[in-house]
Amino acid sequence: MSLRLPLRIVRAVLLLSCVANAAERVDYDQVRLAIATSYTIWLTHPEQHIVRVEVVLPAGPPTRELQLPVWNALYQVREFSQFVNWVRAKDGEGKPIPVRQVDKSRWHINSAQNGASVEYEIVANEPGPYGAQLNAHHAFFNLAEILMYPVNARASPMLVRWNDVPPGWRVATALPEAAPFAFTADNYDLLVDAPIEISDFQESDFAQGGGNYRVVVDADRGDYKMDSVVAMVRRVVEAETAWMNDRPFDTYLFIYHFPRDPGGGGMEHAFSTAIDVNAQVLATDPQALADVTAHEFFHLWNVKRIRPQSLQPVDYTKENYSDVLWFSEGVTNTVEDYILLRAGFMDEKGYLNRLAGDIEGLERRPAHLTQSAEESSLDAWLEKYPAYRQPGRSISYYDKGNLLGVMLDLEVRQASRGAASLRDVLQWMNQNYARQGRSFPDSDGVRQAAEAVSHADLQWFFQKYVAGTDEIPWNDFFQTVGLRVVRSSNRFADLGFGTSQSAGAPPAVSVLDPDSEAARSGLAVGDSVLEINGRVASSDYRAQLAAVRAGEKLRLRVRNDRGEHEVTWKIGSREQVDYEIKDMDMVTPQQKARRAAWLSGEDQPSQTLPSGGTR
Repeated sequence: MSLRLPLRIVRAVLLLSCVANAAERVDYDQVRLAIATSYTIWLTHPEQHIVRVEVVLPAGPPTRELQLPVWNALYQVREFSQFVNWVRAKDGEGKPIPVRQVDKSRWHINSAQNGASVEYEIVANEPGPYGAQLNAHHAFFNLAEILMYPVNARASPMLVRWNDVPPGWRVATALPEAAPFAFTADNYDLLVDAPIEISDFQESDFAQGGGNYRVVVDADRGDYKMDSVVAMVRRVVEAETAWMNDRPFDTYLFIYHFPRDPGGGGMEHAFSTAIDVNAQVLATDPQALADVTAHEFFHLWNVKRIRPQSLQPVDYTKENYSDVLWFSEGVTNTVEDYILLRAGFMDEKGYLNRLAGDIEGLERRPAHLTQSAEESSLDAWLEKYPAYRQPGRSISYYDKGNLLGVMLDLEVRQASRGAASLRDVLQWMNQNYARQGRSFPDSDGVRQAAEAVSHADLQWFFQKYVAGTDEIPWNDFFQTVGLRVVRSSNRFADLGFGTSQSAGAPPAVSVLDPDSEAARSGLAVGDSVLEINGRVASSDYRAQLAAVRAGEKLRLRVRNDRGEHEVTWKIGSREQVDYEIKDMDMVTPQQKARRAAWLSGEDQPSQTLPSGGTR
């Protein structure tokens, strides 16, 4: 019978073993059998991107199955087993035993009653915060992409140890350290919800409001200033913890990469986040780093703790469908912008311009009349396909969710006469779901929270604009803060194509006018856009394209299944509707007060604005 010890005891024993002399050293292999599953990972061949993994299983049932997740980080089935080179196993006495593959990502072994070890080799060369990569420069892992789990022991304690780490490399992770290069977790879900950076990174630490923050950067040190990065993080965490009146951690880790290659994005985790921003973008648009940092850090609450029932528990073997990503992701965008306002990264004019652009983006997608926010959430798993991303086929749950968050905020304020807001909705959900260890019942849970703080019936809002595809009457909502949406017809540069972007990937051509100069230049639907006029296409690529004027030449470097090439053409012009958010002709003091409270993310004393009625 195997010995099962509490993780705190295992950690203490392992730490003691590191300081004992050779004669008294505790046998590591014996200690790791004290927990259900242990992993040893070798980084022997970084130049080949090859990772070798050994999974040691304690004594137990004679038959076991191990599963490698088919998805992680992104709402995309990515089939990580495509990178597995081979799998072999031994029983508890070290004798080889057969391994039978059950399906493309599951393996079966027998004769494991006295324990067993399963060893395999996997290639890790997927860059970015959603990937797993080992190269001569660093190792970064979302562990679910390289670690198989025992199907019947996923909830048991786990231990992971790193071997053959290149000289000078250190480890950064939110996992509890048991010994140098060894970390523990109470179960597989917690193990793989803590990304690991192993490299010669730069680190800075600070305390803020009772919490400890680690900022780790692995990038060319000429591409960033650590002091500036840390100062930005301080402002974000101070604003968000104050806004939520909560800090559900003692220590939080930010892992940053500033690659010179195309790409970018961020991935949230329970006690950490991993963020990539292209080095060129960082140099020309410093706010880009604050944007993604504010978004990912707020996921600490919305997604990681305020979690919908449809995403619990995680099923690593297939798609996990949810119709509430409009809230979990889109409303996180809403709060991101509020935080940027509160922290001074953006002013009112900049915010209203950004909001007008979001409205314009939604209105220009014909699919906003046929696909609801909930349907877009369910279809998240299709985002990797260019045909799905075409304007007539789909909308983004990020974009419409962001706008729904703003409209819901304004409606809650109106219904409560300024006494409640979106902030109260999220704090209510945090108190009644997250802190109680419960997940919320998807869109109904959001509605119930909004009704609880506003003391109003908001069923109509959710039926029309969340579950339905009714046109949103923007001015009905904005008039409560003395604003209106102004549409004007103007001549604009006609690029001849449209783009969309799925998380972790370069923007891609999703629609193309067959009679345009873009098409004649050789551009094609599905092409990934790597550079725009010699500049990397990253998180601000829409602004890059918007800056192109009629009569100018546009030069794109694109990639498709035939490789990379450049296309160049002269931009024409066309009529299109432009959107602006402006003051109403007569703005009352009450509307000004409501707007000030809205833009600061605060509630206000009861107001006497007339009811907006049912929209």
